[in-house]
Amino acid sequence: MSEIVNRVAQSKLVTLDLEEYYPQGSRLQIDIKDWLFESLILKEKEFRNQIASHNWEQYKDAYVALNCSSDAIIPGWAFMLISTKLQPYVKKVVLGSLEDLETTVFQSIIENLEVSDFKDKPVIIKGCSNKPIPPNAYLWATIKLQPVAKSIMYGEACSSVPLYKRK
Repeated sequence: MSEIVNRVAQSKLVTLDLEEYYPQGSRLQIDIKDWLFESLILKEKEFRNQIASHNWEQYKDAYVALNCSSDAIIPGWAFMLISTKLQPYVKKVVLGSLEDLETTVFQSIIENLEVSDFKDKPVIIKGCSNKPIPPNAYLWATIKLQPVAKSIMYGEACSSVPLYKRK
């Protein structure tokens, strides 16, 4: 009987697992509709009072998405004012949904990703994760790796989908 050889372990494949770059910190959403008169009208004095009395320390080391779930028309300065209160505490704040927040966080991660370790190597971008990796992160990782990698695949070593191969 011949010895079983793990060809995947012996290959020069390098795996990029975006889940390894997932930053720690809670993801929170602030919906300002409850700070509006009848959830629709921003009355500046009352709005500023709500902001002044809010406990901003609860967002320490968190990633925060700001939005308004009602059909209110919110002036841009309202979210800017909130961001001035969040800035000393949060890791990042965005205007939008929690999904928008994750996308923005990963855009920054991919932009700052050091790719020299992938130079002239076949790379697999791992597809499955237990954390909410936004779909755009996979696109950005592919674009970031393409100038340096020998080849790029998606999935797992045992069942990958080829995406790019340098000529």
